[in-house]
Amino acid sequence: MSKRALKKHLLDLDNAALQEQIMELYDRIPAVKTYYDFVFNPKEDKLVDEAKVKISNEYFPTRRKRARKRRSVAQKYIKHFKTLGMNPLLLVDVMLFNIEIAQIYAQGNTPQPDTFYKSMLNSFKELVQYATYHHLLEEVGDRIERIVSLTEDERWPNATLFDEAADPE
Repeated sequence: MSKRALKKHLLDLDNAALQEQIMELYDRIPAVKTYYDFVFNPKEDKLVDEAKVKISNEYFPTRRKRARKRRSVAQKYIKHFKTLGMNPLLLVDVMLFNIEIAQIYAQGNTPQPDTFYKSMLNSFKELVQYATYHHLLEEVGDRIERIVSLTEDERWPNATLFDEAADPE
């Protein structure tokens, strides 16, 4: 169904029928429930804190011995937060935290496989692109600079690429 056809259909419905359809969507589709829960009661700080705990658990586990180091865990949260329309500054904070916690892990556990460095670079590029788009580079510039300098200090194989990615121009 096209957007135009949907709009026409919704205009033909009376208020009670429209409310019933929305309630049915809310009951049947978890994504709709999540969206409405977020819209009417955002609690963004709580969501950010939960995400940070899960991300740090990937590198410093509390229930198992070995770190999993899955970038996908952070990416799922980032994608979910973008879908919800979270405050961009809070989302950038999660993106920065993901890279910073990985760097802390890498400091005590070197060397890492090349895929680790490559995935962190991809996360960093995404972060810089998102922060640039939302005009947040000034607010988070210090943290970005710290990430770049730490890659150089720790002699990451792709440290020069981090430096290049930090300058979006």
